[in-house]
Amino acid sequence: MSGNPHAGSCFCGAVTFEVSGAPNAMGYCHCTDCAHWAGAPINAFSLWSPDSVKVTRGADNIGTFAKTPGSQRKFCKTCGGHIFTDHPAMGMFDVYLNTVPSFKHHGALHVFYSEKTLSVKDGLPKYQDMPKEFGGSGITLPE
Repeated sequence: MSGNPHAGSCFCGAVTFEVSGAPNAMGYCHCTDCAHWAGAPINAFSLWSPDSVKVTRGADNIGTFAKTPGSQRKFCKTCGGHIFTDHPAMGMFDVYLNTVPSFKHHGALHVFYSEKTLSVKDGLPKYQDMPKEFGGSGITLPE
């Protein structure tokens, strides 16, 4: 589906990384934290197992910001560009696929749609919070 590996980087290129294999899930997050972090109403996410994400250059240039224990957001200390988020409780990394130009994002669901600031009518499931398999209520909302 995706070919392997796919190279990614921060905005300035000081930090580079690769993703390999396939993500466990891809979708769109509408939570307030993601919206603030991304500076956008929706954050396209892709969840990968930690062994599928490898920093290839600039590991010492990666900063971490953790507003909550559930999300350790990683960024480049030089340009401030977002790289990925470690979700320790989920055991997955959220790689911002816009930083990996050769990997096509195929979102399959919307999470935290109850916090949306922009409605999306795309026919995909809209979860109030998250699907049950990711620790959420599994409740879906209308478009």
